[in-house]
Amino acid sequence: MSLKNQLLVCLSIFTMAANAQRTLTVEEAVATSLQNNYDILLSKNDSLVAALDYAYANAAFLPSLNASGTYLLNNNNQQQILADGTKKERSDIKSNNLSASLNLNWTIFDGMKMFITKKRLNQLVSLSELQIKNQVVNTVSDVMKLYYSIVSQQQTLKAIEEQMQLSEEQLKIAQYKFDIGTGAKPDVLQAQIDLNAQKSAYLTQQTAILKSKEQLNRLIAVPLENEFIVQDTIIIDTTLALGAFQSGFETTNPSLLLAQKNVDIAQLALQERKAERFPTVSFNSAYNFSRSDNKAVINPFQPLFNQNRGLNHGFTATVPICKLINTKRLIRSAELDIAYQQLIYKNNLSQVSTSIVNAYKDYDLSKRTLQLEQSNMVLVHENMYIAQERYRLGISTFIELRQAQASLADATNRLIQARYNTKVAEIELMRLRGDLVR
Repeated sequence: MSLKNQLLVCLSIFTMAANAQRTLTVEEAVATSLQNNYDILLSKNDSLVAALDYAYANAAFLPSLNASGTYLLNNNNQQQILADGTKKERSDIKSNNLSASLNLNWTIFDGMKMFITKKRLNQLVSLSELQIKNQVVNTVSDVMKLYYSIVSQQQTLKAIEEQMQLSEEQLKIAQYKFDIGTGAKPDVLQAQIDLNAQKSAYLTQQTAILKSKEQLNRLIAVPLENEFIVQDTIIIDTTLALGAFQSGFETTNPSLLLAQKNVDIAQLALQERKAERFPTVSFNSAYNFSRSDNKAVINPFQPLFNQNRGLNHGFTATVPICKLINTKRLIRSAELDIAYQQLIYKNNLSQVSTSIVNAYKDYDLSKRTLQLEQSNMVLVHENMYIAQERYRLGISTFIELRQAQASLADATNRLIQARYNTKVAEIELMRLRGDLVR
């Protein structure tokens, strides 16, 4: 089977497979990733842990109640020598002791630390929610960029098909001119070489598309062998303005919201440390029960049976004295952590602000390049048509025809790349403002 026939078979199989596959829209890809992506699921799991901790935060306001019990059996041998020289020996002296207690401890005042701790745990829940949103925004951005990369690769594949059709037409013309004696054999050979090179590029491009589709399947967490086709167009919003992205992004950018939340948590941690300088007042109460049963006694004043039970209660105040030195160190450490988190926030703010400006520059440049390449396509198509007709009529050479075809291929690739670059810049702007996911 010739290479041409092999390629035709490959194209037929690919076309039949494409017709049998379902079309995956970018919205479906995003929705699937939000449901299945492993990084998002891991972030959600961390959020559930933080929510669980906060659910038990009220336990800090409740008293602790503990029960304990002991049952002890004794079997002793005893030997005594008294001051008057009297010796006493006894063996197998048995006794048993039973004790039980119920202890309650309730912290009434701890410098308001328990209230601050509850606020900090609440902030940790909010932090986890922001981490989920940040992961969601980044994942959606990656999915959209990869999806439109596949679309642009599909457009490149279509452009190669068009180039192959032109090369086949040129080969026919070159062969016809050679057959009637007005053409040269090198023109025929070069036309066939060009066609074979495009066929090779077509197969390479097909492989690249399949690899990109596998990457998208992995990103949206579906089986790698999942087959689909993408849409054939990239819709671009050409009305974006820089001012809309530079205003208010501090309150919508997920990474900045995370950095600000870490500052808030660090400030609450400092308040917790400062609360440790105050005394702790607790209410204590206990119910105790004890019983001793001695089978035999030596001391006449020692009871054979003794049982006690009763309830007691009171207050305990713990005043930190030497601990103040360590508490002062911890307070200073918490203050340094606040300064550190504030520096991180300012650094992120500067980075995001710069990234927005740079992303808009990329967007504006790509948009203007796209407009230029779209108008240029009219020229290269017209030039290609003229070059074909001139070569058909024998007015121009095969080299001039190849140059016109190369110009068409280059312009098509630049147009596809400009369209993709504009879309990527648009997605990046939306990601930086936090508008990819509402």
